[in-house]
Amino acid sequence: MAASAHVRILDQRTPQERDRPFLPGAGKTWLLPFYDLFTRIAGVGALHERVVKIAGIEPAQAVADVGCGTGNLFFAVLAAQPSARVTGLDPDGDALRRAARKARRRGVAPTLVQGFADRIPAEDASLDHVVSSLALHHVDDDGRIAFARDALRALRPGGRVTVVDFGGPASRVEHAGHPTHRHGHRPGHALRQLTRLMRTRVGESPVVARNHGDGIVTLLADAGFDDAREVAHADHRLGRLTFVQASRP
Repeated sequence: MAASAHVRILDQRTPQERDRPFLPGAGKTWLLPFYDLFTRIAGVGALHERVVKIAGIEPAQAVADVGCGTGNLFFAVLAAQPSARVTGLDPDGDALRRAARKARRRGVAPTLVQGFADRIPAEDASLDHVVSSLALHHVDDDGRIAFARDALRALRPGGRVTVVDFGGPASRVEHAGHPTHRHGHRPGHALRQLTRLMRTRVGESPVVARNHGDGIVTLLADAGFDDAREVAHADHRLGRLTFVQASRP
């Protein structure tokens, strides 16, 4: 596709949703310009590649990335399967505009939609995959339940949802095995301090607590998905991550 790929941002929010609050991907709106740099340094790209591999996306399949932010997960989808038909959904218009600029530079044209996780922009039974990375813990209890139910609606029979997020059966041990260097100011010291702070916040967050144990597995099973299970986990520098997958019956 040409580098001048046309990328539009569709707004599916209702008038009542214009002022609906949300938690930005970087935690604070002013941190957005640093988000891609930090996630790159933190090695989040490898997590996205793993999600794509676990999902098993095939050529020309329809994929919705829920909570896409600046687009890093759906860019990993398109890198693996350039013919995939990708839609990115996020409530953060600034993040979507950043994703659009990145898409134009890459010469790809995903569909970008400003909206919330509880209303996936797809017809009934029209998607092959719903994927999400480090976004579900930003969604409140009602929104999580609505997301799971709407993903079930939007997926075709046999379609899969694949989620990576903080939490999982061993999520309360996320501080183990990561020593802190207490002397000197060697390169990377500031990054270590920042990641340590983020790990602490993740470990103490009541939002992430919803994902502890089998929280995401139970969420998907209760919505009606088949075979919801943790398929992998990772002790990442940002915290304990769980990869969960389920299929629509």
